[in-house]
Amino acid sequence: MELRPATSNRIPFYLAFAAALAPLFSGAVCNILIALAVVALVVYRVPLRVPRGVLLPLGLFAALTLIATLTSADPWLGRTGMRKFYLFLLPALILATFRTLAEVRALVYSWTALLCASSLWSLVQFAKKYQQAKALGRPFYEYYTGERITGFMSHWMTLGGEQMNIVLLIAAVWLFYRKRHWMLAAIAFILVALLAGYTRSIWLGTAVGGLYLIWNWKRFAVLLTPVPLILLVIANPADIRERVKSSFAPHGDTDSNQFRVICRRTGAEMIRAHPWLGLGPEQPRVQFEKWIPADVPRPLPSGWYGHLHNLYYHFAAERGIPALLAFLWFIGRMLWDHVRGLRHATDEQKAVLHGAIATTLAVLFTAYYEVNLGDAEVLALYLSTMALGYLATGQLDPDRRQFLDA
Repeated sequence: MELRPATSNRIPFYLAFAAALAPLFSGAVCNILIALAVVALVVYRVPLRVPRGVLLPLGLFAALTLIATLTSADPWLGRTGMRKFYLFLLPALILATFRTLAEVRALVYSWTALLCASSLWSLVQFAKKYQQAKALGRPFYEYYTGERITGFMSHWMTLGGEQMNIVLLIAAVWLFYRKRHWMLAAIAFILVALLAGYTRSIWLGTAVGGLYLIWNWKRFAVLLTPVPLILLVIANPADIRERVKSSFAPHGDTDSNQFRVICRRTGAEMIRAHPWLGLGPEQPRVQFEKWIPADVPRPLPSGWYGHLHNLYYHFAAERGIPALLAFLWFIGRMLWDHVRGLRHATDEQKAVLHGAIATTLAVLFTAYYEVNLGDAEVLALYLSTMALGYLATGQLDPDRRQFLDA
């Protein structure tokens, strides 16, 4: 299916394609490729393309973030909040340069292959950590929980966020469009690595997105989903059962859930005192000690207190409640556009759209437990996925006025 008129040179497309792949191994490379792709678009006079419906909420979010930065105690430190808006060029590049759904499919397949390589490396890391724990005579669960597998990334949450996104996309392609044995094998392999990551919020987010996909594929199959989960807990490979139990019965300070409660309560204090513009980007980290409620006992439970471990609290504490609402409006508008696109979609379009919707639902759920879209690589991948959803609607006909060329 043709999405864009042909241009005389495909260099902008190749650069945009590479930039969309780069978050799976390097945020810095992604940034460089975005810049090169923008230069190529200027040289070959290819306009950026942006869905009209997202411009107002995204513009409001950016403006409120800028105001929160300028009015904060340290505007220079807060510049990192504005820097990430650079990544919003990536979906515009994808929309401007991709011509066919075959190219959309090629990107999803390339993501899957690269993530399988990253997941393979993460399982090698897992085996090494298991051997290290054994050599030290320490319980594996205690040794591993604090320093988990990362694949090609620098943190297990980043790897888990990418795995959740891509496994839902390739599962949607398999369920709704094209069933290939290699896809099923890739899904299974990524899920094994995802489980080995021990990241409970990612497990739950993937389950939420997966249930959405299964419900829209064959609703009766939803009734069967508890079976493999129960079998997994019974088999208990690599202490998976202990990690599941830790959600409601933590192993002391090893995986205390209490520190997240403290983060949310501290964030609530920040929001209560600064509801309109927040403290400014990065200020919740700098000022965290100041805002801890007086009744919280010391010492604090083990955990990383560099952010609030909840996207909603964190954005409101950093930038104010209006900025958070603008951001949710932006996400909600994309979700609405993708749901609406299902009405007249072909099977291939439905596959991409269902994958984008499932990813959004998973991201919104996981955001309660992590500042997931504050991670540059996860944000870049998510925005690229949303761009593919817009491409799959087939609404690039100028008569529909869905997109703004700039």
